[in-house]
This record gives sequence, structure tokens and C-alpha cells, in this order.
Amino acid sequence: MSGLHLPDRVRLHAVENPTGTAVIAGESVLTHAEFDASTTRVASALAATTAPGGRVGVLARMGLAGAETFIGCAKAGLVFVPLNWRLNPDEAAAIAVDAGLDVLIVDPEFAAAAAAIALALPDVRVVVIGSDPTVLPTATTWGQLVASGSDTDPGLGGDPDASVLQLYTSGTTGRPKGVVATHRNLHNDPEGLQIYRFREDAVALNAMPLFHIAGAGFLSTCVSAGIPLVLLGEFRAATVAALIDRHRITHAFLVPSTIQALLDLPGLADHDLTSLQVVAYGSSPITPTLLRRAMDTLQCGFVQRYGMTETTGSVTALSVEDHDPSGERAALLRSAGRPMPGVEVQIRDLATGEPLPAGETGEIVCRSRNNVAGYWLRDSDGLLTDDGFLRTGDTGHVDENGYLFVTDRVKDMIITGGENVYPVEVEVILAEHPAVAEVAVVGVPDVRWGEAVTAVVRLVDGETPPTESELVAFTTARLASYKKPQRIHFVSELPRNASGKILKKSIRADLAAGRHA
Repeated sequence: MSGLHLPDRVRLHAVENPTGTAVIAGESVLTHAEFDASTTRVASALAATTAPGGRVGVLARMGLAGAETFIGCAKAGLVFVPLNWRLNPDEAAAIAVDAGLDVLIVDPEFAAAAAAIALALPDVRVVVIGSDPTVLPTATTWGQLVASGSDTDPGLGGDPDASVLQLYTSGTTGRPKGVVATHRNLHNDPEGLQIYRFREDAVALNAMPLFHIAGAGFLSTCVSAGIPLVLLGEFRAATVAALIDRHRITHAFLVPSTIQALLDLPGLADHDLTSLQVVAYGSSPITPTLLRRAMDTLQCGFVQRYGMTETTGSVTALSVEDHDPSGERAALLRSAGRPMPGVEVQIRDLATGEPLPAGETGEIVCRSRNNVAGYWLRDSDGLLTDDGFLRTGDTGHVDENGYLFVTDRVKDMIITGGENVYPVEVEVILAEHPAVAEVAVVGVPDVRWGEAVTAVVRLVDGETPPTESELVAFTTARLASYKKPQRIHFVSELPRNASGKILKKSIRADLAAGRHA
């Protein structure tokens, strides 16, 4: 099975384990045979609508229609383009135009965005999930689309270099760019799957957005592995706890903000979460304090994944064995782990691009078959080095044992008084204060220092709030003087994008406008 790509894995599971559970969405439960048949009908219907290589957009939460469309596109030689449903209609339409969508499959919840897309792309075929076509007068329904398909599988998806998935970057630093992944990029080999420790009783939960590599990637991983997968349209802590209890979920992919929400759920102890075996986490940094609390509360293994859209998921992983908060290697909790099978990771000098030795900080670059070739209809200069390494835009170092420590985004590094300060160093220290729930550190223009180290903090509810000077003093024994925050602002919440990442660009803009004075 190691050489099979995603659509062939679905086909194979239907033969080898036809009655086993493939996906669960609400009250809908599909076996592998049923999932193979339903995705074949979707594939044949889409193949009759657009030619191989055509773009099929989906504007919907993680659910059965989205999953079936993803696999249907893979079987039909089409490109699956999940759209960010949190964007406003004009933003969604701009991405749809950039992708050149041939088909748009939309949940009625997002009818306003669908209308804007249809206006911008008059020839796009709109399909409404559900049975009410009046959402858009010219649309057909999902049922009509599926009924138009046949039981004849188009049989495509075997070309490793064919495009299959197009995700758009969050656009926090400019216009979103379409990242095009091939079957080769998306391929899940048995060696890579071992990090999850899947057993025969495995049941996974996917509550990440389809339009994020964590959501689309984990869907691909579990479907490829033949693991029963529970699909959830939006993370809600109470719903997640109930689903773990109901379906005896063993594996989940979460981001730090959702881990925090789950741990803070009132009545969490009323749910039986003992089925959990492994929680994979990533997408944004996690503080050692939150990680230790999660390990103590959930009593399961944890796996950290580090990667990005352009690497089609994980570059490195910190294994279950390396999560030992009380052992002599406890410092590894700050690490992003070691390279995944087939991945080369180097640290290169920010100025010269030359490789750096262990322990020295520079830009993280990586080379593997998971690296995409470039962006859709966009200049990809600067993404790859001349020798084929992808520039991540992150800074970090590798220790003598090959463990990667991610410091920050290159653009987030603060230069104050001629010294480099990596915000995560300051954030980790401030997060150790018992009254600090979340913290983000940015550089703010300063006449004297060039940039002033500035922290924005959300406090823990119910704790005695510290003063600004008390928090600064808390860092005194732990940080060099130039790294200490010169100002601390207290907020009720930190701005995030759809994948849970804190938007430091927004924080800097708010500070510049005096909104956190």
C-alpha cells in the first residue's frame, strides 16, 4: 500500500475492509464500501462538468460533502479548492476568481459569499448542499449533483505529479496565495503514519477547517490509513468532549487555542475521555505550561507537528516518547521534534544563506517530496533555494541530537538597541506566570531603541491580576535586560486567524493606533 496515493487508498479499503467504518458526520455513518461508492458518484458527476485539472471550490465546514468532494476530485483528476468561510463575500470572491473555479459547492450558511462568487464568475456552476435550491436561483442541489453521477469510477489519481489540492495562505502579510499540492506532496507513507501510533481500535476526530492544511491534511492521513474519522464542522469544546465520549475517539488533531478551550470546559470531568491515546497538535506555538496541563488532564500521548501549507503538512514531529515533563529531557517540550522520514532540515544564515552548525540560530529550510513547486499563477521566487530547499520564513536552531527548536517568524524578530530578540523567548517566560492565560510579544517602533519589546497579555479569569510592573519584574531573573518587555498591555482576547494563529500584524496595527494604550 505504500506506493498508493489517496484515491487508490480509498479504493483499496473498499475491497479489503468493505464493512469497516470510514467516516462519521453527525448521524451519518459510511463504511469503506459506501464511502468509495459515494465518492465515485461525486467524481463521475464532477468529471462530466469540467475537464481534468479543473478547479472545484467548496465553501463549507468540515463535513461529509466536503470530504466526498475532496476524494471525488482526486478520483476525477480535478483540483479541490476549499475556501475560507470566515472571509467576507468580497474576499471569498477574490480567491475564487484567482483560482478560476469551474464549480462551487456551498453550504446555505454561506449564501452571501456564494452570490458574490457567482457574480464575479458568471460561468461557475453552483451546487448547494442540502435540498433547497432557492438559496441561489441558478444553483442545483447536492442531491441533484450526486444523482447525476454514475457507479463508474473515472479511475484517475495515480499520477504523482498531478495537482489535487489548492489551499490559500492566510493572507496576513498580503494577498492570499494559492499553494498547489500534487498527489506526491500529499502522499502518506507507512513510515510517516507511525508517529500517530494507530492501533486496530483507532477512531480519529477532525474538527479543523477544510481550508487549512491541518484539516485537509489530517483528513487525507486518516482516510489513507483507513482509520474511522469523525468530522466536526466547528470546534466547540463541549461537542468535542461529548464526541470523544460517544465514539471512543483515540486520536485528534488540535491547535493550542482549542486545547486550552477543552481544558477550560466546565464539567470536563463529567465526560469519559479515557479512550484518548494520542493528541497531535501544531499550527501555532504552545507554551510548556499549557502542554504540561494538557498532559496531566487528558492523560494521553502527545505529538507535536511542525510544518506549513507549502510543505503540505509536517516537516518535523516531536514523538510521544519525547513528551516527558519530569525526565532529564524535559527541555524537549520546547522542541518541534526531529525531521519526518524523507525530510532534510537545515538552519541557514539569514544574510548569506550558508548552512549553520548545531546551536546557531538562522532560517529553517527543508527539502522533501512534500515541498510544493510554487504558487498558483504567482511568482514563486524566493520560496525555494537553488539547491531545492524550501525557505520556511521561520527562525530556529537544531541541537546536537537533531531536534529542531523554532524561535519565530523571520519578520517577527525584534531588533532593539542593535540586539535581536525572538518574541517566543519572552512569551514562554511570561506564560509561566500563573495569572497569564495567553501572551503575544511584538516590536513597536521606538525613537531610542528602534523597536521596543512589547507584550499583549490575556489574564486567567479568577486570578488576582498582576500589574504591569509586577509582570516585568517576573521576567527579570529569567531574561537578559534588553529582552524584557518595556510595555505590557492587558486585553480581553488576542486576535486570531481561522487556524488559531495569533495575528501579530493586527496587534502591531492596534498598538500603532493606540488601541491598547
